[in-house]
Formats: sequence, C-alpha cells, structure tokens
Amino acid sequence: MSFIQTVPEHDATGKLRALYETERANRGYVANHVKALSLRPEAIEAWQRLISVIRAPMDPRRYELVTIAAAAALRCSY
Repeated sequence: MSFIQTVPEHDATGKLRALYETERANRGYVANHVKALSLRPEAIEAWQRLISVIRAPMDPRRYELVTIAAAAALRCSY
C-alpha cells in the first residue's frame, strides 16, 4: 500500500486553504483527490479546469453514466 503525503485542512494556508474552503462549501467535505494533490495547489486547479471542460458539453446524467462505465471497465470500486 502506498502512502501519499497531504496537507491537513487545519494546516492549509494561502491558495490551498482557499481551495479547501471552496471544496467544503460545494461538497460539504474536502474530496480525497483534492487532498491527494494538496502539495501542488496548481495541480488541483488544473484538474478542476480539465474536469470542467470535459463536463461542459454533457448533461449531468450522461457525465455520471460515463463515469460509472469507466469505473466498471477499470474495475474500480471506489
């Protein structure tokens, strides 16, 4: 099992703190993928832009179906 060093919410400052606060406001929690990239806040922002561009032309139902299909194909239970 691998371990990823992350910045805990209570230690976050600057841009990372703002990203954590936005996540908490939008989702009610800070998602694992955000925590996993916490050492590189610019990577979090790039990831969010990428997902936004992918999602833009799709309605929410289609996006969720594609996400589920990809997870099933990759045998991802997460």
